[in-house]
Amino acid sequence: MLERHNICSKRMDRWRTMKISQNSIFKDIKIIDAFGSDDERGNFSKVFQDDTFRQYDLNFEIKELYYSVSQKDVIRGMHFQIPPYEHDKLVHVISGSVLDVIVDLRRHSDTYKQYITIPLSGKMKRAIFIPRGFAHGFLSLENGTVMLYCVSSVYYKDADCGIRYDSIGFDWQTASPIVSQRDLCFATLEEYESPF
Repeated sequence: MLERHNICSKRMDRWRTMKISQNSIFKDIKIIDAFGSDDERGNFSKVFQDDTFRQYDLNFEIKELYYSVSQKDVIRGMHFQIPPYEHDKLVHVISGSVLDVIVDLRRHSDTYKQYITIPLSGKMKRAIFIPRGFAHGFLSLENGTVMLYCVSSVYYKDADCGIRYDSIGFDWQTASPIVSQRDLCFATLEEYESPF
């Protein structure tokens, strides 16, 4: 009985481990390599653990959680909320795959108006922590891609904002992007006066 308990404890210890690293260009963007398991039932993963985040000085309190389902070539972005309703965001792909895109909107940052891209997929067991002051968007690479978002503030209509996806200097590599009318109405990156 004790041996069986020890085996189960070792499995649980493995599931508690999580690796957090910083992006090489945007130091405040964190890559979370989650723990998980795959077996005959399917798979299991966890992308957020408060104690582990606090060890990396990430005091992230989730106020809303939502998800989107996107077809191939859908572009969502580039989204953020402005002060005083700005938020940190944790994003994770549950199924399918995306090319995640993040733009630095912090005026006093060395990387102001620069972007990075990070691939995410349901198979990767990876999440991205995006602090306030960044715009976020993605290109869906597969039909039925499910993206999960956890944010640290509630949605506030008058603070909901964005910049045009095609104004950041990035080649989205799709001839037929599917973009909402709302996202097409955003100001360009050059026109936008950042409050961050």
